Amino acid sequence: MTTEQERRFAGPRRGQLIFALIFLTLSALLLALIGEQTAWVKKTKLFAQPRFWPAVSLGGMVLFGALHLYQLPWRRVSRYDLWEARQWGRSLEYALWFMGYVFLVPLIGYLPVTLAFVPLLARRMGYRSRFMMWICAGFAVAVVVLFKGLLSVRIPGALLYEYLPGPLRSFFILYL
Repeated sequence: MTTEQERRFAGPRRGQLIFALIFLTLSALLLALIGEQTAWVKKTKLFAQPRFWPAVSLGGMVLFGALHLYQLPWRRVSRYDLWEARQWGRSLEYALWFMGYVFLVPLIGYLPVTLAFVPLLARRMGYRSRFMMWICAGFAVAVVVLFKGLLSVRIPGALLYEYLPGPLRSFFILYL
């Protein structure tokens, strides 16, 4: 049974409780780890300390996150909260795709990984025709040529390139 305060809440309800719990937990965790991540320098003024401003901001995050959680008129997770959390999780999928890409480039190489990931991501987004896959492959090659060839962006050579013969290996490291 909902209370009068829950019925009169003007803001959107879905996801509020889960967001407040996650935000407070992560803020408290970061505040607890601040001693390992920052230093307190002797003979330095308070406001010039490397730990001071991060501690102030994390302390504010914990304080206001706790106040936000305390002020919520409900304390139960509903199906709308879970639906909203699933929506957030769907966006994290693309961060995992990116992390996989970053992990595989030093192992396999920039060109092969880009040629694999661009069509895979396009397929994941719903573009499944053969024409679109060719466009994606052409785009992947164009990106590699632009970054490695024209802009001379230094991307480390892959471990896979070490197994190639000398002149071919240096060509792959420089241009692919």
